[in-house]
Amino acid sequence: MSHDVIVDALPYIDTGYDEPGVREAALAMVEDEKKRYRPTKNYLEHLPALNLSTFETEVMRCEFERVAARQPMDTLSMKRYELPPPPPGKMTDVAAWGECVDNSMAQLEHQATRIMNLELMSEYGSECWKSHNGSLQSMLTRSQALLQDFKKEIQELNWSRKSMQTKAGEELRHLESSWVSLVSRNYEIEQACVLLEAEIAKMKEKERERAS
Repeated sequence: MSHDVIVDALPYIDTGYDEPGVREAALAMVEDEKKRYRPTKNYLEHLPALNLSTFETEVMRCEFERVAARQPMDTLSMKRYELPPPPPGKMTDVAAWGECVDNSMAQLEHQATRIMNLELMSEYGSECWKSHNGSLQSMLTRSQALLQDFKKEIQELNWSRKSMQTKAGEELRHLESSWVSLVSRNYEIEQACVLLEAEIAKMKEKERERAS
């Protein structure tokens, strides 16, 4: 059995949508239509199983586990920035003091690198951000232009549909008026025929009476 549905609704000219029971009837028709098109198979079965941990790094995995276990986040360790002296038992050890000096030199180099990075950011960071913001603005402009084009197409489609339905509505009203006029005329003709038949029957009856 074919389930083809011919849509003959003209929402721009049809009336009666607000009448009691119309909405319920429409929803019942929608539910009936949905029953006809139940999926017969899983259309995703050809795809591999979803792996949610594909892009997780070890740091991310550990952090997810910490959050799931409701454990507090570790505080920022400042140990690498400390410059401790040698232990009390090695205060006279030249090698221990050498290690402390090497640590201090490494710390100074780290600080110099940070200062250099800050200076570079101060000099070039704003231009990089301007360039990045310009790219984002360009993407936004293109997206907005596409959105406006889609809206324009939808609006033109709606206008075209409304124009077609308005013309169809005028023709339907004209045809309906013609149909009503023809039905009324046929009814009048039938009434006249009935009267004529009755009059002819009376005349025939009178003729039979005269003949007798």
